[in-house]
Amino acid sequence: MKKLEQNNAYIDGANLHRGIQSQGWILDYRRFRIWLREKHGVKSAYLFLGMIPKNQTLYRILQEAGFILEFKEVVYDRNGKPKGNCDADLVLKTTMDFFQKQFKKAIIVTSDGDYAGLVKMLFSQQALQMVVSPSTEQKCSILLKRLNAPTTYLGQSRMRPLLELKKEKAPDADGTAQGSSS
Repeated sequence: MKKLEQNNAYIDGANLHRGIQSQGWILDYRRFRIWLREKHGVKSAYLFLGMIPKNQTLYRILQEAGFILEFKEVVYDRNGKPKGNCDADLVLKTTMDFFQKQFKKAIIVTSDGDYAGLVKMLFSQQALQMVVSPSTEQKCSILLKRLNAPTTYLGQSRMRPLLELKKEKAPDADGTAQGSSS
């Protein structure tokens, strides 16, 4: 286990969700938060997402898992699809925290090239621990990859068993869980 090093994670929530979902699995946010803390010394993990009132239960679960939620007001397109673009909020919070010396190193969780400027600035100041891309290397923005910043791809097969939400086995007809108990 890595000692908490005053590192902060800044997470594009929609990009994380969609990136993992595109790989065909569901992220266990509790395990992801533990991974950030134990593997990368993350003390504070800021999760940026759009505020949708019907998702209150999800927000409570994320907070209980240890995330600090940063909400953006949601607007809806013509088809009623919610849009809560948090890019500017994430960049502003990270930059403010950097200049206020609120962290030793930052972890930016996204595959979105819109964050290339932020990543470049942090990397040049030796304040970037890494980029965590929710996608595979092939689906991560070329703008991020060109920076040659340290990057972990959650879409890699080795990450899935560690961070995937495990489905409970259904009880058998006699009410016991299936599988061996030895």
